Order: sequence, then structure tokens, then C-alpha cells
Amino acid sequence: MIIFNSIEQLQNHLNSIRNQKKSVGFVPTMGALHQGHISLINRAKADSDVVVCSIFVNPTQFNDLSDLDKYPRTLAADCQLLEKANCDIVFAPEVTEMYTEAELDLKKQKIEDKSWTLGKQVDFGMLETVMEGAQRPGHFNGVAQVVSKLFRIVSPDKAYFGQKDFQQLAIIRSMTKQLEMPIQIIACDIIREPNGLAMSSRNERLTKEERSLAAIISQTLYTIKQEYLSKSVGVLKQEALQNIQTVPAITMEYIEISDSDSLQAISDFKQSKSAVVCIAVKLGAVRLIDNVVLY
Repeated sequence: MIIFNSIEQLQNHLNSIRNQKKSVGFVPTMGALHQGHISLINRAKADSDVVVCSIFVNPTQFNDLSDLDKYPRTLAADCQLLEKANCDIVFAPEVTEMYTEAELDLKKQKIEDKSWTLGKQVDFGMLETVMEGAQRPGHFNGVAQVVSKLFRIVSPDKAYFGQKDFQQLAIIRSMTKQLEMPIQIIACDIIREPNGLAMSSRNERLTKEERSLAAIISQTLYTIKQEYLSKSVGVLKQEALQNIQTVPAITMEYIEISDSDSLQAISDFKQSKSAVVCIAVKLGAVRLIDNVVLY
């Protein structure tokens, strides 16, 4: 496994790989890797000749700077995991390698930087105004900014993302299409801990007791999946809220039953060919999200 910190050195290496007509699979991450990430590496290994994993804690997608500071950085351990998974290349740049001072200044001033579109019109419409977009203004601009940069640097044939970040996946698909990037976006199943908690780097900040309490999140979602044929959207959401409220340590931010493509909330299951239930909660000091596709 080769580790690069420099964009130029990575691109020179990838150019030599492409000259050999080899396909490139890409797994972008913010590090603090777990088995959910490794499942993406495994899927990429099955599909591609060479797998690149990026490890970069992206400052432009954090609304709360204290959250950015608290985000775990475990590069040495991450690289050990990736080597065991037979990942070929790790790209672990410094912030100054990815962003100019001007770009970072815009973030500090809370001004959305659209330079990543390279002059093209990119509009996420209602995709970025609901759920995570409503709770974290500017978050998806930061996500699109860094992913577009990484896509241009790596130029993969396929890129792999977990479905835990369902809305982010929709944003990235939309961005890739609007920027006309010839990259296939592959969605991979959520990997869960034994108690059902969706694997996340943020789980490392939970206490043992909090991890146990967090089981109610996925239990609530799967109850909706079991009952959606017999109950209305409104009743299911109300019962879910009541269920979460039985755990005082958890505060509900939102629970939405939405169309899987538009992410717009539905009030009747007849409105949608495919629906997803998405949830965001605060457990102690940690914010957790999860989702389950209903049909």
C-alpha cells in the first residue's frame, strides 16, 4: 500500500496506472475508519483493479468548529486497517494541499464558495433544504466542494459511498450528474453494530452506556418498516417520536418519511414509488443519523 500526501505525486502515480488500462475505484473518507468503511473497500476491490482511499477531515462541511476539533483523527490506525483490507493507495492530504487560504476565509465568513463548480450551474434544489440541509445550513455545499475536488484529483471510474448518509449520497449523485463527471456512484449497504446501531466514526465518542441506549434508533426505524403497510405516515412518525422519548438521554432532531429520490416528505405512501425513513438524534454530546429504505 502506498500513502500519498501530495496531489501531484498521487496523480503521477495514477496516470501510470491508467496507462496500463487499469480501472480505479475510490472510497472517500474522513478517517476514524471502521468496518463500514472496510466494507466499501471490499466492494471497490471486487469491482476495480486499483483502489484509492482518501482520508481527509474536511473543514468546509462543519458548521460547528468545536465539532471539527472533536472529530477523531487516527491516521496510523486507519492505514493499518486499510493495509489489512488490501487497499492499494491512501491519499491523506493536509488542509493546505486541498484548499487555498481564500477558500478557507470564505468558510470562516460563512460565505458559500461556489468555485468548485468551475463556472457550471449546479443547483441541488430541494435536496439540500430538508433534513440535514435544514439542520446544517451550508453543510452540503462543503460536501460537494470537497468531493468534487477529490473526484477531479483521483478521476476514478467508480466511487463508493455508504447509504447511512442517504441525503449526502443523493447530493453527490446530483453533483456528479450536473458537473458531467464520468464517474459511477455506487451505494453500499449500512453496516451495523451487533445491537443495530449504524456504524459511524462518531460512535467512538459514545460511552458504553450510550452505545447500548442507541439501539433504540434502528429499532424504531425497523418498526416503521414492519408496520408501514398497516399504518399511516402520521401515526408512524408520532409513534416513533414517542418511542425515542422513552430514552431521556436522546433528543430527536427530526424523523421524516420521504420519497427516496426527491427526499421530500410524504404524507401518504401512495405518493411515492420508493420511500425512506430518516432520523437524526442527539445522544449526549454526539449527533447520530440513520435511515431505512421502506420499499
